[in-house]
Amino acid sequence: MTKILTGGVGKVEVANTIKELGLDGVEVTVSSDMDAAMKLRAGQADYFLGTCHTGAGASLGVLVGLMGQAACHTFGRGVPTEEEVGTLLTDGKKVFGFSMDQIDRIAPLIARAIATRA
Repeated sequence: MTKILTGGVGKVEVANTIKELGLDGVEVTVSSDMDAAMKLRAGQADYFLGTCHTGAGASLGVLVGLMGQAACHTFGRGVPTEEEVGTLLTDGKKVFGFSMDQIDRIAPLIARAIATRA
């Protein structure tokens, strides 16, 4: 089972959006940033999706500090392609940030990409 944690301002909306997809082998849980970092580092979770108003910094601030920049990627206000998300996952990214107004487009895209790798 692949575990995705959600955090930030839109954490409940992201979790609900992913749950509605009904992806096999994917479990999603609402979390705090600090708890998510500890669970990721301990291997108790696999990915984190964080949101803020701009997607530029606050969505991942704690995670970047505790996980390191190499594990994190923010889309800011942009919407990635499936190929871009796939490349990021292949490169080892586990923590993703994006803006709240992109939840309906980015959360399903990332969740589906993660599910295909599970």
